[in-house]
Order: sequence, then C-alpha cells, then structure tokens
Amino acid sequence: MLKKLTKTLFSTRLTAVLFIVFAAAMAIGTFMDAGEETSPTAYSRNMIYNTWWFETIMVMFVINFIGNIKRYRLLRKEMWATLILHLSFILIIVGAGVTRYIGFEGMMGIREGATENTFLSRETYITAYIDGDYEINGVAQRLPREWPVDFSYRLENDFKETAVYNNQPVTFELERFIQGAELDVVPSEDGEEYLKIVEAGGGAPHNHFLQSGKEQLIHNVIFTLNKPIEGAVNITNQDGKLSIESPFDGEYMTMATMTTGTLVKDSIQPLILRSRYIIGDMQMVFPKPVVKGQFEAVKKSRLLKGDEDGVVLKITSEGETKQVHLLGGQGHSNPFEQVSIAGLDIAVKYGSKTRELPFSIKLNDFIAERYPGTENSYSSFASEVTVLDQQEGDFDYRIFMNHILDHRGYRFFQASFDPDEKGTRLSVNHDFWGTWITYIGYALLYLGLLAILFDKNTRFGELKRLLKKVKNKKNALSVITLLFFATSFAQTEATQTNHIHNQPTKAEIDSIIHANITPKEHADKFAHLVIQDAGGRMMPVNTFASEMLRKLSKHNTYNDLDANQVFLSIHESPMLWYNVPIIYLKPKKSDSLKQLIGVPKEQDYVSLVDFFSDKGDYKLASYLEEAYKAPIPNGYQKELKDADQKVNLLYNTIEGYALRIFPLPNNENNKWISPTEYRRDGYQEQVNDSLYGNFINSGFSAYLFTLNKAKQTKDFKKAEELLEAFKKTQHKYGSEVMLSDKKINTEILYNKYDIFKNLFSWYMYAATLMFILIIIQIFNDKSKVLPVIVNVFTGIILLLFVLHTVGLIARWYVSGHAPWSDAYESMIYVAWATMLFGLIFGRKSNLTIASTAFVTSMILMIAHWNWMDPSIANLQPVLDSYWLMIHVAVIVASYGPFTLGMILGVVSLLLMIFTTKDNKKKMKLNIQELTIINEMALTVGLVMLTIGNFLGGMWANESWGRYWGWDPKETWALISIMVYAFVIHMRLVPGLRSRFGFNLASIIAFASIMMTYFGVNFYLAGLHSYASGDQIISLKFIGIACAVVAVLAILAYRNYAKFYKK
Repeated sequence: MLKKLTKTLFSTRLTAVLFIVFAAAMAIGTFMDAGEETSPTAYSRNMIYNTWWFETIMVMFVINFIGNIKRYRLLRKEMWATLILHLSFILIIVGAGVTRYIGFEGMMGIREGATENTFLSRETYITAYIDGDYEINGVAQRLPREWPVDFSYRLENDFKETAVYNNQPVTFELERFIQGAELDVVPSEDGEEYLKIVEAGGGAPHNHFLQSGKEQLIHNVIFTLNKPIEGAVNITNQDGKLSIESPFDGEYMTMATMTTGTLVKDSIQPLILRSRYIIGDMQMVFPKPVVKGQFEAVKKSRLLKGDEDGVVLKITSEGETKQVHLLGGQGHSNPFEQVSIAGLDIAVKYGSKTRELPFSIKLNDFIAERYPGTENSYSSFASEVTVLDQQEGDFDYRIFMNHILDHRGYRFFQASFDPDEKGTRLSVNHDFWGTWITYIGYALLYLGLLAILFDKNTRFGELKRLLKKVKNKKNALSVITLLFFATSFAQTEATQTNHIHNQPTKAEIDSIIHANITPKEHADKFAHLVIQDAGGRMMPVNTFASEMLRKLSKHNTYNDLDANQVFLSIHESPMLWYNVPIIYLKPKKSDSLKQLIGVPKEQDYVSLVDFFSDKGDYKLASYLEEAYKAPIPNGYQKELKDADQKVNLLYNTIEGYALRIFPLPNNENNKWISPTEYRRDGYQEQVNDSLYGNFINSGFSAYLFTLNKAKQTKDFKKAEELLEAFKKTQHKYGSEVMLSDKKINTEILYNKYDIFKNLFSWYMYAATLMFILIIIQIFNDKSKVLPVIVNVFTGIILLLFVLHTVGLIARWYVSGHAPWSDAYESMIYVAWATMLFGLIFGRKSNLTIASTAFVTSMILMIAHWNWMDPSIANLQPVLDSYWLMIHVAVIVASYGPFTLGMILGVVSLLLMIFTTKDNKKKMKLNIQELTIINEMALTVGLVMLTIGNFLGGMWANESWGRYWGWDPKETWALISIMVYAFVIHMRLVPGLRSRFGFNLASIIAFASIMMTYFGVNFYLAGLHSYASGDQIISLKFIGIACAVVAVLAILAYRNYAKFYKK
C-alpha cells in the first residue's frame, strides 16, 4: 500500500495532473473577479487562493519534486541543472508559506511634520474586549479576542465565534455584511432624537449626529441639541422648529433658492434646513429635521473607492442578545463600540489592526513632481523622512517609487499620498525570512533555467543533438509542402453626404482649403517647433499633428494634404474646419450615434457642426454623463465616449488651445501655453516681461498674417524668421524641457516613415513569396536556382528584422523609455521577439523563417488595428524603472518563441494531413525536424516566461512590498508556465508521448498566452489592465478558432494514425 502510494505521489502522471489542476484553479480565480475594480477580491481569496485545498496542491508539488529527485537520480553530477531547477521551486513554495503565515504588511499614513510609529494591517479583524467583575488578586481581568475576517458581498460570510469570560460564554455572530456603508439614523419609536450634520471642515464631507440632550465636539467646536452651553453652537428643537445660536459670526446660503443670509453672533435665529452654513472654518449642511430613531449601518447611495464597509453583529450571552452596527474595513480603524450584556461590558470593532513599530518615522516633506505643464499627471513623488530609533540611532532618508526604506526587518514603500499633497502613504512590509527564502529560490531558478539551455546533459542539449541527426538524414531532401493561406483586406471609403442647412459641400470646402494651403516645404519647417500636449509630453508639432489627424480620421493625410499642412490650415481658417467632414464614425457600430446627431447611416465622416444643434447645444451632452460613469460601458457608450474625445480634440485645436508652443517663464511645472490660453485663462499675471507677453498674445497671429502674405508673394523668408523667433523663445524660457534638435529630427523621421506599419506589409510580401518558392522547390528539388532565390528572401527578411530593430531603438530614444510599456509597444516588441527567435531557430530551416515572418506580419497587423493607440505617452511613476526594462522585456519576449511554437505546430499538423504513402519518408523527417525545433522554442519561451514572471515578483517586492499578490497578469503568466510545463513534460507521461499530441498541445497552449496578453489587459480587473471591458477578441472569434483547430486536429490524426502511429 505504501509502495503504491509512493509510486503515485512521485509519478509524472501526478505532475501532469497538478500542472493542469493548479492552472485551472487559478484561471477560475481570475474570472471570479471579472467586472470588479481590482483583483484579487475577498471573493476569489476565500474561494480559491486562501483555501486549504489550493495550498495542498502546492504541498503536493513539493512532495512530487522531492520524489522525482530520487526517481530520476538528479543528485548525479551530470543532472545538476535539473536538480537546481527542482530545488528552486521547492524553496519558492516554502518561502511563500513563510510569507503567508509569518510575514505581515499594511499601510502607514504620515502628515508633514508629524511622527508616527504605528501602521494599519492589510488584513481585517473583528476585535473584542470583554470586561466584568472577575478579579485576580484584586485586579479586574479583561478578555481580549481577535478574529481575522475577510468578508465579501458575494459570500455568505459565515462568522460565529465564542469567547468565554470567567466560565460565561459570549457568542459573536455576523448577521449581515454591507459593502460601502455609513451609519445613519433609522426611524424607530424606541430610539433617541438625533439631528444629522454633514460638514466638510477637513475638505471632505463627514456625517455627525447630534443627540438630544447631549453635546459633541466637531473640529474643536462644541455643538449641542436641546442642551444650551455657553460658548457652544446651540441648536434647539421646539415643536419641530429648529433654531441656532452661534458664538461666531457666520453666513448661510439656501440651496433651493440660492439666497444668502447672515448668522449673527450670540443671537437665536431660525435654522434653515438644506442650507450651507459657514461657521468658523467649517462648512456644514443640516439635510433633514430631527429624527427619532436608532443608529444602523446602511448602504451608501453612491459607492466610492476606499469607502468603509459595514457589519451587523449579534452578541449573545446567557440568553440575552444585542445587535451592534460597526463600520470599518481594510485601511480603517475606528473607535470601539460599547455594549453591555448579561453583566458584561463589551467593546467591539471591525477593521484593520494597528501594529506598532520598534521605531518612529517623521515626515519632513512630501514632494510631488508633475510632467511639464500638467496639474494631476505625476512624474514622481517622494517622502523626505527621518527615522527616529533609540536603539540604532536616527538618520534621514528619501523614499520614492522603486527606492525603499529597509530598516530592522521592516520595508517602507512609496504607495500614494494625500490629495492635498501634505501627507504620504507608505506601504509597510515585514517578511524578512519569507523574502530571503523566496529570493534564494529565485536565484536558483534563474541559474537552473539558464543552465538547461547550455548544459549538454539536459533535454535541450539532447534536442540539439537530435536535430543535427535529422539534418544529416535529410541530406538533399527539400523542405516540405505547406498549406498556404493569406488574408486580403479591402477598404472602401464612403461618400460624404451634405445634410443640414446651408452647410457648404465637401467639394466647396476642399477647394477653399487647397486654394489657401501652405506649401509642404514651409509646413515641414513649422512642424519642427516643439509643442506640449495635455499630458505634459514635449513633442514636435509634426507628432501632435500626425496623432490628431490619425485619431480624427484614421488616416495620415486629408485628401493629398499631410498632417503638418492640415494643422496649419486649421489655425489659418478655423471657422472653415468646423464644416470639414473629418471625424470618422465606424460603419454599423456607430449607426445609433449617427441617428442621434442626424446624419445618414451610410455617412462615415462627419464635421464638428454635426454634433451641435441650431442653438449651439451639444447633442451628446445628456448621454455622456452616464457613459463616463459606467464601470464597464456597453458598445453604444464606447462609441459616445470615442466621439466625444474626437469632438474635444478637434474643438480644442480649432479654438487654439492645443497650440502650446510658448513656455511660461519660471513656472515650477514647466507649463507651456497657447495664445488662446494666455488671453482667456488669466496667464497675463504670470508673465512679468511685457514684451514676451505681447509676443505670446500676438506673435502667432503675426506669423499667420506673414504666412498668408508669403503665399501670395512666394517669399517665405519673413515667415521663417518668425519661426526662428518662436524657437529662440522656446529655448530661452523652456530650456528645462526643450527637446534637442537631434531628438526633434529623429521623431519627425520616425513619424514620416511609420516603420512598423510598413513592416506589416513588407514581412507579408516576403513570407508569401518565400512560401511559394518553397512549395515549388518541393516538386523541383533538383533546381540550383531556387535555393539561391530562397536564400535571397531569407536575406530580405533579415534586413526587415534589422529595420524592425532600428525602429524600436528610435522609439526608445524618442520616448525616453523602453519600447514595451503599453499595448502598442508590447505588440511591436512581441513581433520583434518572434522574428528574432524565428531567425535563431530557423538558421537551417527555411520553412521556420518563412512561418515566423508570416506570424510577425500578423502581429504587426493586429498592432495597427483601431483599438491600439501608437502614440508615445509619458509613463506612470511606478513604470519609470529599470525593473520595467528587465521584467517586461523578458516576459514579453517569451511570447515570441511561444508564437513560433504555435505556428510550427500548425505546420506540423498540415504536413501530417498531406502525408501520403509516397512522401511518407520525406514528411516524417520534416515533421520530426519541426517538432524538435518546436520543443526547443517552447523550452526557450518557458525559460524566459518563468524568469520574466518571477523578476516581476522581485520588481513588485521592491516597488510596493509584495512579490506575489494574485493579480490577474502575474496569475495568468503563472498559468501559462503551468500549461507549457505540462506540454514539455508530456513526453514523460505514458499515453501522451507522440509528435501529434505535442504539436497539437503547442497550438492549444498558445490560448493561455493570448489570455495572458489580451484577456488580462482588456477583459479582467487588475494592475495591468489597459482597457478593461473593451471586447478585442470576441466570442465569435474564439469559437471559429476552436473549430479550425478541431478540424485540423481530426484531419491530422487520421493520417497520423495511418502512417506514423506505432
């Protein structure tokens, strides 16, 4: 029995089962949180991640790994790489256990000038203190009790605990949990009289309840109800009529009528409900009359992030029961609620636990830095602190993103800050042993993974030898038949329809624009000016103009005019451009929107005036509030938001707001403004130099006047002199953020050649022609010319890869950050990595290179679909890190070999389908070759994905103090690791060993990569979401893909069973 159990625990079958079960459990956990603002939630933690059975799977992994060390004799010298790999996973799982059960974390808030030595735990608790008449040696005894809880509105939340005080049991039972709660007075004849006050003395609204006959201190001012006290704000309720007497002068405004009045000091006046009173430094409203009732936790009408939750507890002892309503939750620690029951005094509360540090931290200064010209776009933020430690001495330190304070086993991370920028919020982590055990595991993991690629005694070394043997067997055999498929795209442009009032026709508008257009040569010089966009990014005018035109019309030109000419024309003839049909609305998807603004359904391009009524009312206004509030907008709401953004972009450009080419002198945020902003938004006072102020106000108008004259005389010298004057002022007043000429020229060249969009078609043409040549070569393997031509196309693809690399380097230089920081950049980087590994693994396999080039073209095509924005943007502070370059570069690059493996799997199954009795020998060798390359590619991909994912854990730990948090992105990356580990280990599992099974699995496994990239970024909640809710890959697409794979598998297996199965 024991032998049979041991055999099962150490078997490769169990390993395979654990891979699949663990991956499936994690996948279910991520989908449990779909639609939530973040993940994981209490629901997924309680149902999956924190359950005993989920931890049992990890323990089973450890047992299985230890058993396999003995079973496969991994203690031998030649097996050291595989041994290290197994030991690393054991240490990582052990480290995770130490972190889970010994480590702890929380959040610490400190205001400037304040000193703190406590923080609030991440976990939530029900805490109770029970006091009675029980004494020991004359000392009254208190019974403290603390129960960790993790409530969710989606769970039943079973909570029932009993504490025994001097042999007297006290039961605490949860009656209900309320997400987003507040305390309010619920009418009851058995209650007391209360008056509700909503005050905003601290900048945020707070509810206070004055009890009749009692006094209450609110921001150091005493308020009373029916209990007058000298020096207090006394409110009296007599026969339902309220009066107020204040020791301060004040004023009020009645909301309904907007009438104002004065509150006279020390005089009794009627209290007007639903009026805003200003008393001292406080603003307050009395929303409703005195209510007789009881306090209860009720659900808030509008939920906000960070709101307190509510719990209703039933406390029972010796047959007596009382109900207690508590507010709290993660990050909240409220005072205890007192209740007396059965001779006992019980204090109870719900929320985070306050933990004490063995030292104190003083916040000397909090510094928030913004991107140039922005108010709420932060480039970085930091806390200047002093650590006060009597044991080890005091010292100063600067905490900022990716730069932590590590002291006496505690680590402090810059998490966020108070809205007024006068206080910091530090994430606190105490997990010395868990972190170091895990980090040692990571180090061994990286060493082991890299070793299996280079050690000759590993499976990867064996694959290299097998591939060499297959090459030798093939000799003069040519590369085999491939089913070639390609997709062509056609795009038609709808005609524009004239539809309202006396709006000029498109032909009339275009004729006027062309008659007054600025020559391309001068427009190009204007485009070298630097402009600051709304997000604070500095860029050439050419970039802004190109992005504007592309966002509005989905084209790089308007008729035959380039973006620079269009941008200048808008400023020369703004009223004309209100009528230009340049805003693109999607066919069919925007039919309801077109009906709303009153244009025909077949009209795909509309003008700005189409969005406004005859009275100037914005036709979308009444629909937009709901669209922007929707957590997951529907298709119509997405179209509304998209149209609104285009309208605002064009309107701001026409009105001149976008032309931010003038730096504000000595501005701490390095803000640049447009002449329109200078005139309308009160910037005159910030420009002390009257000469420069006049230049901002009228310089661009003078330039347009000069330009118009130059177009008549064909002499642009004076206009160019003004452009030079603009550039000099940009250098003089905006030197801190001014771009160098080299960067300006590089960015304009990058925009001009649009290398990645062009590479899509170039890769496609090269791959297609190379496929055709390979097919011809199969049937004419004696030709001496064909191999030469195929090699030429290999060289062309290599040249395209070099251009691809140059494009990435240019984007890196222009943006100032690694080119894999957003959806578009990650796609072009995945395409690059795919092509790189195709070239590496396909050095002696032309079919591999052709297949990879085809896949690369598909990836680049997807990158240029409408839902991806190729614009370069500023990074969030946490992303501006060397960790980004390492972690994201490695993990996203791993998608390349996985993509290569998928396409090789498809090709291998196609070869099986086309196998006949006559070509079996040739086909078998090619299938064997491609399968070996496939396994090598998947091995490299798995190594990179694993290293990249756990490097991400180290980044997370160095950035915010947690190396694993079950965020959907890291979870799906781990799922992909499990899936591909299963695929690679299939050869060790009886019943799963076959080339057919491996190649089919390499295709199916790619779905996990698609989910890791597309699914997480666009469907699930979490830190890595790009656009949660946007349906990028539809269920229809998934269904078609599954059907195609199923048909491919059935046809391939039929021939595999006939010709290859032993």
